[in-house]
Amino acid sequence: MAAEGTPDHGTPPGEPPERAGAEPAARRAGAGPATPGAAPDRTRPDGPDGPDGPDDGSPPYALLPRPVRAAAAWSAAVILFITVAVLFVFAVVELRAATVPLILALLGTALLYPVMPWLTRRGLGRSGAAALTCVVLVLAVGGALALLVNSLSHSAAQIGSALQDAGSRLADWLGPTGQKIEQALQSAPGEGSSLVSSLAGGLLSGLGVAVQLLTGAILSLALVFFFLRDGHRAGDSIRSVLPAHRAETVIACGQEAFAATAGFMRGTTVIALIDAFFITVGLVVLGVPGAPGLGALVFMGAYIPYVGAFLSGTVAVLVALADGGLATALWALGVVLAVQALEGYILQPLIQSRTVQLHPATIMVVVIAGGGVAGVIGALLAVPVSAAVLGIISVLRGTGGPAGHRLAPAGGPGSAPGGTAPGEAGPQGEGSGNAPPGERS
Repeated sequence: MAAEGTPDHGTPPGEPPERAGAEPAARRAGAGPATPGAAPDRTRPDGPDGPDGPDDGSPPYALLPRPVRAAAAWSAAVILFITVAVLFVFAVVELRAATVPLILALLGTALLYPVMPWLTRRGLGRSGAAALTCVVLVLAVGGALALLVNSLSHSAAQIGSALQDAGSRLADWLGPTGQKIEQALQSAPGEGSSLVSSLAGGLLSGLGVAVQLLTGAILSLALVFFFLRDGHRAGDSIRSVLPAHRAETVIACGQEAFAATAGFMRGTTVIALIDAFFITVGLVVLGVPGAPGLGALVFMGAYIPYVGAFLSGTVAVLVALADGGLATALWALGVVLAVQALEGYILQPLIQSRTVQLHPATIMVVVIAGGGVAGVIGALLAVPVSAAVLGIISVLRGTGGPAGHRLAPAGGPGSAPGGTAPGEAGPQGEGSGNAPPGERS
């Protein structure tokens, strides 16, 4: 029975009244229920700053400082990304019979797609325009290869004798060191003969490789035709299998990757044409035989940044050495170096800086890495694949890439990236050739 004038708190018999009033006070202070088995109060700070430390129901990692937890999360994300990238590269290498023609077809489509609107506006259907583009592509590539093979076949024997003459001159100039070089060059024809014999013995395997190359070329050409003809339907296909917001994100990433790849191909093609033109003119002035074929080699080598220019220039200098001697070779070397300086200091910054957002050091590293993983094909594909990945990252970060797409904030259902309505073509449109995944027929 409570004393007179004192409020009755409903104290159970035998329990001190101080404890009876403590629980409501604790609840008013926000400490949560004090009954056994009740859920812990999540409003209290986690970790060591909480009143009870790690015994208040907080997860074990709450003991770590916030910077350490952030670093651990970023490390896990980086490890996951590297693992996925390694598995992807491994799958591409193992399935190269299908993946290499596919990637080559995408590169060819990125280069040739701007021709499609021009042809369709002149009355050709998409099938006819794609077929005509593929025919022109076959004629251009076949002609370049024919010029190259004809040039090198007429100069191969002369290159060996010219190297021997150069070795004799070096022996006279350099003494004992030159004599060692001369011995190595004198043994080159014998090693070449043994190499020819081994190649003749392995003719069947060589035919197998030729069949694989021919099959890959035919597959790439067929894929280019279908990509050119049906590329404008890619956006509809993506929207039909993905939810609206996911589909627009995937389309934006695809358009940015395609725009980055197209920029690389266009910029590299312009630079390759300029390099091949000036080197061909220089070799013609010097009287080097097979100058058009060597120019074709320079053009094709330009698609492998830095490495391709060095190798094609070396072949041109060797042919000049074989035909005109050391003086002609030095003049040819001067022409090649002058053109490479023009490319490195003027053409690359002027053209590629607008099309491929990659630092030259990054380009060198990815070319070497691609060559180490997949040889010449890897070196060829390293830069455009890196540019495509960079375009996708720019979309996901919301900074925009070559095609200008940004992921719009979630302002409502159906909002499309880059401010375009669902089903509307991206800012580039069909005429630009940069964004076939987002176009509509």
